[in-house]
Amino acid sequence: MEIQVMEDILGRNDQLASENQMLFAKRGVFVLNLMGSPGSGKTSLLEKTMAALKDNLRMAVIEGDLFTSKDADRIAKYDVPVIQINTSGGCHLDAAMVQKVLQELDLENLDLLVVENVGNLVCPAEFNVGEDVKAVVLSITEGDDKPLKYPLIFKESAIAVLNKVDLLPYTNFDMAAAKKDITSIHPAISVLEVSCTSSTGVEAWYDWLKEKVAAKKMAVNAHG
Repeated sequence: MEIQVMEDILGRNDQLASENQMLFAKRGVFVLNLMGSPGSGKTSLLEKTMAALKDNLRMAVIEGDLFTSKDADRIAKYDVPVIQINTSGGCHLDAAMVQKVLQELDLENLDLLVVENVGNLVCPAEFNVGEDVKAVVLSITEGDDKPLKYPLIFKESAIAVLNKVDLLPYTNFDMAAAKKDITSIHPAISVLEVSCTSSTGVEAWYDWLKEKVAAKKMAVNAHG
């Protein structure tokens, strides 16, 4: 019965996620579901992204967190529309939560919507919210064993951002092993080495995002 209940929950979520996705496609908005552990640097990466691209892309952020609005407050400083969703202890965002707040966004005038999910390496990977792709941020301080311990989040992600590489000399993180494990789980995944502190690799991240946004616009225009 427990398996059946889980199937029902995921089935209902997928239905709502599909509705969200159709709405985003109609508006030509590229949607990124940004996942990772607490402290992996998701919000820091978003701050860099907002500062670098806000004059070139029309962006908005949905922030998922257990209780506080601290991350949303950080993003709001960049004059980018941001909506906070508090899950009151829930370990992930779902399609229904995202759907409820979409009316607060001017989707007609957006190019990119980033959904920063609740900090967790397990649950967020199981629930689509209507995104085009998922991305996972892994801090090297978490250890190079995490991809094999939490394979689903890497299997479901289009890109893995290995963050805080400026700290690499002070850890025993094996970059080659981590990349090998990640690509063995998902051969087509993109893997970037990034430091938000030193700005290492951030241009490659920006380019990846801009390419995805442009491809979404082209696809929408091609279909009228």
